Amino acid sequence: MPCSGLLPVSSPNPRVLILGSFPSVLSLERQEYYGNPKNQFWAVMELLFSVPSSLPYPERIALLTTCGIALWDVVASCERPGSADSRIRKLVPNNIAGFVQKHPSILMVALNGSTAGRLYHRWCEVPNLPCVALPSTSPAYAAMPFPEKVLAWEVLKKDI
Repeated sequence: MPCSGLLPVSSPNPRVLILGSFPSVLSLERQEYYGNPKNQFWAVMELLFSVPSSLPYPERIALLTTCGIALWDVVASCERPGSADSRIRKLVPNNIAGFVQKHPSILMVALNGSTAGRLYHRWCEVPNLPCVALPSTSPAYAAMPFPEKVLAWEVLKKDI
């Protein structure tokens, strides 16, 4: 049975669009980007953009979007038992090009993890828009220590 993802979150003039692959089961239940407390996304955003991870979700989103960050996923809907990206089947991509066209202020796409990167390049890459592949903040990606992830994600600050 197909499952639908989350709507994008953005200010009117974002400068960076962060794309994940598809929300986890917990994120979908909570209707929150990176809703699994073990996901390191909000800890990274706290260090880079001073968005306290302890704040309620609506407040975190409000602060993050004022920093010029928009959030969405490459996949709009798919069949996927559980939360593993490797189990995504029958996917329908989001209209990333349409989003970027409505938000010409976007200077860069940041891809949260290798699956997001692979799916973006296969299904919805936006020509002539710089993109950067970043290490996944997912709890499933434990190969890289947290401080190294933060260093890699610092590339977002140069375009903001």
